[in-house]
Amino acid sequence: MKIAVLGASGYTGADLVRLALTHPQVEIAALSANAKAGQSMADIWPHFAHTSLPGLVKAEDIDFAPLDFVFGCLPHAASAALLSQIEGPKIIDLSADFRLKNAATYAQWYGLAHPAPTLLPGAVYGLTEFARAALPEARLVSCPGCYPTAALLALLPLADAIKPTNISINALSGVSGAGRSLKEANLFAEVSEAVAPYAVGSHRHMPEIEQELSAAFGESVTISFTPHLLPMNRGELETIIVELRAGETAASLRALLHARYTDEPFVHLLPEGVAPATRMVRGSNHAVINVFADRIPGRAIVIVAIDNLVKGSSGQALQNMNLMAGLPETAGLEAAPLFP
Repeated sequence: MKIAVLGASGYTGADLVRLALTHPQVEIAALSANAKAGQSMADIWPHFAHTSLPGLVKAEDIDFAPLDFVFGCLPHAASAALLSQIEGPKIIDLSADFRLKNAATYAQWYGLAHPAPTLLPGAVYGLTEFARAALPEARLVSCPGCYPTAALLALLPLADAIKPTNISINALSGVSGAGRSLKEANLFAEVSEAVAPYAVGSHRHMPEIEQELSAAFGESVTISFTPHLLPMNRGELETIIVELRAGETAASLRALLHARYTDEPFVHLLPEGVAPATRMVRGSNHAVINVFADRIPGRAIVIVAIDNLVKGSSGQALQNMNLMAGLPETAGLEAAPLFP
């Protein structure tokens, strides 16, 4: 299959290329990076020095006709504006543009009218483990954000056992989650030896999590969500406080997660008492989850860890592509986590 990666100069684009290079049935046919057009991937990503990859071009110079898949690794708004003009290949978008089903909600949280609202109804929300039935026929798939990926993998199987109120998510992410653009707050001297919350009470992933939880619970859900930036390159961990329905316990939540994920290739319930950590999944498409009893009666603590650039972005995109193309779901994603 021939693919193009739009926005290959960013972290998610580069990690998608890294993973696609090991995929047995993928040919990387085109790479775009408008600001760096004319350069090679090795020019800006030295770990690709030994590879043979297409040169970086402007997106409008790509011939999309012979391609099977286009991956959009562009900023929001720019992604929808470009992808809406592409006909022929299937599209997997890693931006925020097609995650929210309501154009008005998008405008509220992203500060501009949606560039392609007519495409929203047909876009499949690509949380792979919960989208398998829709993926084979999909033409446009929207990959979830990294924070929603972790939160939803942890919470969706528990909808019948926890209350839809007072869900509190404390999220920690590596600096790569903020993208590769130059920002003073992301300089080494700013993030090293420090942990800081950001977008407190206003992070754009909140309505995405609420949208999917509301569908699962069958009623409107409002969450508390606080992200924090950690001085590490990649990785994400969420500690989630939930209130239990009558008769439920931490053990019953574990049983639900075990039943849902026991046959999943990438989502794993850890042994009882083992806390998830980012080092367990670094560089891989795996997610690890566990549940602990809270000392406050009627509550439980759900903890989940993923690699924000792989399972939270590029790896999940390839996982979706595999299912859209009728390929083994794990193709190109078999690598074990990198440790230490």
